[in-house]
Amino acid sequence: MLARARTVAFDGIEARLVEAQCVLTPGLPAFHVVGLPDKAVSEARERVRAALSSLSIALPPRRITVNLSPADLPKEGSHFDLPIALALLAALDVIPADELAGSVSLGELALDGALVPVVGALPAAMAAASAGYTLICPRACGAEAAWVGAAQVFAPATLQDAIHHFTGQTPLPRAQPGEVITDPGARDMHDVKGQERAKRALEIAAAGRHHVIMVGTPGSGKSMLAARMPGLLPPLSPMEALETSMIHSLAGLLDEGGISRSRPFREPHHTASVAAIVGGGKGAKPGEISLAHNGVLFLDEFPEFPRTVLETLRQPIETGEVVVARANAHTRYPCRFLLIAAANPCRCGYLGDASRACARAPGCGDDYLGRISGPLMDRFDLRIEVPPVGWSDLDLPATGETSAQIAARVARARTLQDARFAAHPTVQVNADAEGALLDEIAAPDPEGRALLAKVADRFGLTARGYHRVMRVARTIADLDASATVRLPHVAEAVSFRLSAADTGG
Repeated sequence: MLARARTVAFDGIEARLVEAQCVLTPGLPAFHVVGLPDKAVSEARERVRAALSSLSIALPPRRITVNLSPADLPKEGSHFDLPIALALLAALDVIPADELAGSVSLGELALDGALVPVVGALPAAMAAASAGYTLICPRACGAEAAWVGAAQVFAPATLQDAIHHFTGQTPLPRAQPGEVITDPGARDMHDVKGQERAKRALEIAAAGRHHVIMVGTPGSGKSMLAARMPGLLPPLSPMEALETSMIHSLAGLLDEGGISRSRPFREPHHTASVAAIVGGGKGAKPGEISLAHNGVLFLDEFPEFPRTVLETLRQPIETGEVVVARANAHTRYPCRFLLIAAANPCRCGYLGDASRACARAPGCGDDYLGRISGPLMDRFDLRIEVPPVGWSDLDLPATGETSAQIAARVARARTLQDARFAAHPTVQVNADAEGALLDEIAAPDPEGRALLAKVADRFGLTARGYHRVMRVARTIADLDASATVRLPHVAEAVSFRLSAADTGG
């Protein structure tokens, strides 16, 4: 008799249904797993054999064949253990075969029959819900998978619990979703002394999801400013939280099934590889740009990143997704993030201080920042210089607004954008607008248009640069609660677009 159990294989954040088919045939005793399994899947037969032995279930002296269908889809990961075991138990008439027909299962088996947590329970629950199936997963994954309310989730602790559930001896209760994780230790912008222009730039960036590059001497506060960006952003919407958590589920980053409503903040080291930043490696796992989806990606010491890593950012910044190409498949991950880059003005870091600069100044500054290509630099909407703060200023009381005050203005600007783009599902914020839509929403008044034309001609703005200035000006107008983009909004947007080198300063 052919017994079947359903499971999933992961293709990016998409979980594709797979059928584990098991049949027992006459012949020399053997246990084969076919259907393009990787090493972890092939070793499942030994874990299944030991787990069944711990339950005093002996395998018959027959030929056991398990096929993972579709057979041309690569199967990777240890989560195939449980469906293989369930299909085998159905073939042995230990559990009713028809009870498996309405469920999807995943989980790794320990040698004593315990179910070990695996990654990807959340996207697996999404796939089960869309197909109308229940989900069987390890107990440690139940709280995570239960966030998909459309799917019934049952979370046994052991293989024996799963058997008792399917045979009706001890039905399992439905798993309950984990807690919403809060971030009580959010850093406050009020702690940053001085740097009012940089704070203003980060407020604009948060309101319209505009990319920022900060250039300043070591210790001027670039990292401190960037670390406070999540406190300016609105909480994730339920859909954004679920989408972000699906990526984190595949990476094994969800803590005890809890889902966070805070925006992700990722800050990889400048020695990170292309696969670590963009994604790839064994199993084509999501990289830092995808883990920062709907949040912030902070790249400190930006020119120190390898050139190949920096150039791979160009397309994801524009498209909001990354394609990890492999020999046998192309895996897509979403990566709609806010990029904050920080850099010293030169290798020694003291280009503007004649008493501390190296002997190669000022040429060393051009060489150092020249590692950032023109096309990549063109994608930064806001470019700011972060001057050093005098030691005497550090003893003064903290001044300026708190993160909550700035976040309130950001939230109001985001509310305006939500209403503006309600009829455009692919556009969420001003940074996403383009073409005729951008011309419609960000057209400046005659004085603003005249200034923008003059700046574009004088400083040779590219078409991308021209449109990015329009987007930033629209965001500044939203912060000002202005229906029209006026001259002051365009002027401020231009001031953040042009560096001192561009203006001859």
